[in-house]
Amino acid sequence: MEKKRKALRKLLEAVENEILKKPDKKTLDRLSLFVGFQDWESFQEALHGDTSADENYK
Repeated sequence: MEKKRKALRKLLEAVENEILKKPDKKTLDRLSLFVGFQDWESFQEALHGDTSADENYK
C-alpha cells in the first residue's frame, strides 16, 4: 500500500509541475494567431501598450 501511495504522490507532483510550466514561444505565437495577432510580442504590445488591435487587421 505504501508503494502505491508513493507512486501516486510522484505522479501528482509530475502533473503539477507540468501544469505550472510556462508555454514555449511557439505555443504562445500560435495562441496569438488564434486571437488575431501576428505573434506573441504584438499581442503583448497591444495588451500592455498604446497599440490598437485594429492595426492587425489592415
